[in-house]
Amino acid sequence: MAEFENTIAISQSALRAQTLRMRLIAENLANANTVTDSATTIYRRKVPVFKTVVNQTIASGNSSTTPEAGHVQLKKITVDNSSPVREYSPAHPMADAQGYITKPNINPIIESTDMREAQRSYEANLNVIDSVKNLSMRTIDLLK
Repeated sequence: MAEFENTIAISQSALRAQTLRMRLIAENLANANTVTDSATTIYRRKVPVFKTVVNQTIASGNSSTTPEAGHVQLKKITVDNSSPVREYSPAHPMADAQGYITKPNINPIIESTDMREAQRSYEANLNVIDSVKNLSMRTIDLLK
């Protein structure tokens, strides 16, 4: 049963990671059309960076380590420092002295694709948890 618990814990950490990823993508999409007159005050796309944390256990009788389980964990949230988009729009109230407005360099198509990928990963991890639950119930039924 410990293997089932490890599998569920791994999937839970992946669910948390994908939830954070979807939240950041939604934030990026919400700010995709923000406008400013300066590149220094523009919203910057946020991207999560994850790492795998592997628990190491000492194998009995020797000094080798074997991986027990890997969990997904947020390493950091990076900011995309690519150049913002400058658009000529002299009638816009946020236009600078030259008539340009500055928009974030956020491509809604890329963000939507990332959102779909995060959703599918989330669903896959839910399916893993559901499968483990079903296997656990079948094991209990067999032991009766």
